Amino acid sequence: MLSIIVAISENNAIGQKGGLLCHLPADLKHFKEITSGHPVLMGERTYLSLPKRPLPNRRNIVLTDNPQFAAEGVEVVHSIPEAIQLINEDPAAEFFILGGGMVYRQFFTLADKLYITRIHHSWIEADTFFPEIKDSEWQIMKQEGYTSDDKNPYDYTFIEYIKKK
Repeated sequence: MLSIIVAISENNAIGQKGGLLCHLPADLKHFKEITSGHPVLMGERTYLSLPKRPLPNRRNIVLTDNPQFAAEGVEVVHSIPEAIQLINEDPAAEFFILGGGMVYRQFFTLADKLYITRIHHSWIEADTFFPEIKDSEWQIMKQEGYTSDDKNPYDYTFIEYIKKK
Protein backbone atom coordinates (compact mmCIF):
# COMPACT_ATOMS: atom_id res chain seq x y z
CA MET A 1 0.00 0.00 0.00
CA LEU A 2 1.27 3.44 -0.93
CA SER A 3 0.36 6.13 1.60
CA ILE A 4 1.06 9.85 1.82
CA ILE A 5 1.44 11.57 5.17
CA VAL A 6 1.41 15.36 5.35
CA ALA A 7 0.30 18.38 7.39
CA ILE A 8 -1.79 20.81 5.32
CA SER A 9 -3.14 24.26 6.15
CA GLU A 10 -6.64 25.49 5.31
CA ASN A 11 -5.28 26.98 2.06
CA ASN A 12 -3.53 23.66 1.14
CA ALA A 13 -0.11 25.03 2.07
CA ILE A 14 2.50 22.55 3.27
CA GLY A 15 5.69 24.58 3.41
CA GLN A 16 7.45 27.89 3.40
CA LYS A 17 11.05 28.67 2.47
CA GLY A 18 12.04 25.00 2.59
CA GLY A 19 10.58 24.33 6.03
CA LEU A 20 7.39 23.34 7.78
CA LEU A 21 4.63 25.90 8.31
CA CYS A 22 4.71 25.65 12.09
CA HIS A 23 5.80 23.54 15.04
CA LEU A 24 2.92 21.25 16.03
CA PRO A 25 4.23 18.63 18.52
CA ALA A 26 1.02 16.56 18.34
CA ASP A 27 1.50 16.19 14.58
CA LEU A 28 5.15 15.16 14.99
CA LYS A 29 4.11 12.50 17.53
CA HIS A 30 1.32 11.29 15.20
CA PHE A 31 3.79 11.16 12.28
CA LYS A 32 6.23 9.05 14.31
CA GLU A 33 3.49 6.64 15.48
CA ILE A 34 2.12 6.16 11.95
CA THR A 35 5.42 5.79 10.06
CA SER A 36 7.57 3.89 12.59
CA GLY A 37 8.57 0.46 11.31
CA HIS A 38 7.65 1.31 7.70
CA PRO A 39 9.63 2.29 4.63
CA VAL A 40 9.54 6.03 3.90
CA LEU A 41 10.41 7.91 0.73
CA MET A 42 11.23 11.60 0.51
CA GLY A 43 13.01 14.07 -1.71
CA GLU A 44 16.59 15.13 -1.03
CA ARG A 45 15.65 18.58 0.32
CA THR A 46 13.10 17.07 2.70
CA TYR A 47 15.72 14.58 3.90
CA LEU A 48 18.28 17.33 4.47
CA SER A 49 15.71 19.41 6.39
CA LEU A 50 15.17 16.66 8.98
CA PRO A 51 16.60 17.48 12.40
CA LYS A 52 17.59 13.82 12.90
CA ARG A 53 18.73 11.81 9.88
CA PRO A 54 18.01 9.16 8.89
CA LEU A 55 14.63 8.74 10.55
CA PRO A 56 15.04 5.98 13.14
CA ASN A 57 13.16 2.67 12.93
CA ARG A 58 12.27 3.26 9.27
CA ARG A 59 13.75 2.26 5.94
CA ASN A 60 14.78 5.68 4.57
CA ILE A 61 14.69 6.14 0.79
CA VAL A 62 15.62 9.43 -0.86
CA LEU A 63 14.49 10.36 -4.38
CA THR A 64 16.92 12.77 -6.01
CA ASP A 65 18.21 13.78 -9.43
CA ASN A 66 21.59 14.53 -7.85
CA PRO A 67 23.95 11.70 -8.92
CA GLN A 68 26.41 12.61 -6.13
CA PHE A 69 23.89 12.39 -3.28
CA ALA A 70 24.70 9.72 -0.70
CA ALA A 71 23.95 9.42 3.01
CA GLU A 72 24.67 6.73 5.57
CA GLY A 73 21.66 4.54 6.33
CA VAL A 74 19.75 5.74 3.27
CA GLU A 75 18.82 4.10 -0.03
CA VAL A 76 18.93 6.48 -2.98
CA VAL A 77 16.74 6.32 -6.08
CA HIS A 78 16.95 8.63 -9.08
CA SER A 79 13.58 8.15 -10.77
CA ILE A 80 9.92 7.47 -10.11
CA PRO A 81 10.10 4.04 -11.83
CA GLU A 82 13.07 3.11 -9.62
CA ALA A 83 11.08 4.17 -6.53
CA ILE A 84 8.01 2.22 -7.72
CA GLN A 85 10.20 -0.87 -8.16
CA LEU A 86 11.25 -0.63 -4.49
CA ILE A 87 7.64 -0.17 -3.42
CA ASN A 88 6.56 -3.21 -5.41
CA GLU A 89 9.27 -5.42 -3.86
CA ASP A 90 7.16 -5.74 -0.71
CA PRO A 91 3.49 -5.36 -1.66
CA ALA A 92 2.34 -6.23 1.88
CA ALA A 93 4.17 -3.25 3.41
CA GLU A 94 2.63 0.16 3.90
CA PHE A 95 5.03 2.51 2.16
CA PHE A 96 4.97 6.23 3.10
CA ILE A 97 5.65 9.29 0.96
CA LEU A 98 6.96 12.13 3.17
CA GLY A 99 7.38 14.96 0.67
CA GLY A 100 8.34 17.57 -0.32
CA GLY A 101 5.91 19.28 -2.62
CA MET A 102 7.24 17.91 -5.91
CA VAL A 103 7.42 14.36 -4.55
CA TYR A 104 3.85 14.61 -3.25
CA ARG A 105 2.64 15.78 -6.67
CA GLN A 106 4.45 12.93 -8.44
CA PHE A 107 2.99 10.23 -6.17
CA PHE A 108 -0.45 11.72 -5.44
CA THR A 109 -2.31 9.84 -8.19
CA LEU A 110 -0.51 6.60 -7.27
CA ALA A 111 -1.40 6.75 -3.55
CA ASP A 112 -3.93 4.42 -1.95
CA LYS A 113 -4.26 6.26 1.36
CA LEU A 114 -3.72 9.76 2.76
CA TYR A 115 -2.87 10.60 6.36
CA ILE A 116 -3.62 14.30 6.60
CA THR A 117 -3.14 16.64 9.52
CA ARG A 118 -5.39 19.56 8.63
CA ILE A 119 -4.09 22.62 10.46
CA HIS A 120 -6.95 25.06 10.88
CA HIS A 121 -5.00 28.14 9.88
CA SER A 122 -3.91 29.67 6.55
CA TRP A 123 -0.41 30.85 5.71
CA ILE A 124 -0.55 33.55 3.05
CA GLU A 125 3.27 33.58 2.72
CA ALA A 126 3.50 29.81 2.06
CA ASP A 127 5.22 28.77 -1.16
CA THR A 128 4.60 25.01 -1.34
CA PHE A 129 1.15 23.47 -1.67
CA PHE A 130 -0.50 20.04 -1.67
CA PRO A 131 -2.78 18.89 -4.51
CA GLU A 132 -6.52 19.29 -3.99
CA ILE A 133 -8.18 16.31 -2.27
CA LYS A 134 -11.40 15.82 -4.22
CA ASP A 135 -14.44 14.19 -2.61
CA SER A 136 -15.08 12.40 -5.91
CA GLU A 137 -11.71 10.59 -5.60
CA TRP A 138 -11.13 10.20 -1.85
CA GLN A 139 -13.28 8.94 1.02
CA ILE A 140 -12.75 9.89 4.66
CA MET A 141 -12.32 6.76 6.79
CA LYS A 142 -11.46 8.38 10.11
CA GLN A 143 -11.06 11.84 11.57
CA GLU A 144 -10.29 13.25 15.01
CA GLY A 145 -10.31 16.97 15.77
CA TYR A 146 -8.27 18.74 18.46
CA THR A 147 -8.15 22.27 19.79
CA SER A 148 -5.01 24.31 20.30
CA ASP A 149 -3.24 24.14 23.64
CA ASP A 150 -0.06 25.49 25.23
CA LYS A 151 2.10 23.17 23.07
CA ASN A 152 0.08 23.18 19.83
CA PRO A 153 -0.72 26.73 18.67
CA TYR A 154 -3.47 25.84 16.15
CA ASP A 155 -6.59 23.69 16.08
CA TYR A 156 -5.99 20.59 13.91
CA THR A 157 -7.70 17.44 12.67
CA PHE A 158 -6.14 14.07 11.85
CA ILE A 159 -7.93 12.70 8.77
CA GLU A 160 -7.41 9.35 7.01
CA TYR A 161 -8.62 9.03 3.44
CA ILE A 162 -8.71 6.05 1.13
CA LYS A 163 -8.90 6.26 -2.63
CA LYS A 164 -12.33 5.47 -4.03
CA LYS A 165 -12.40 2.53 -6.42
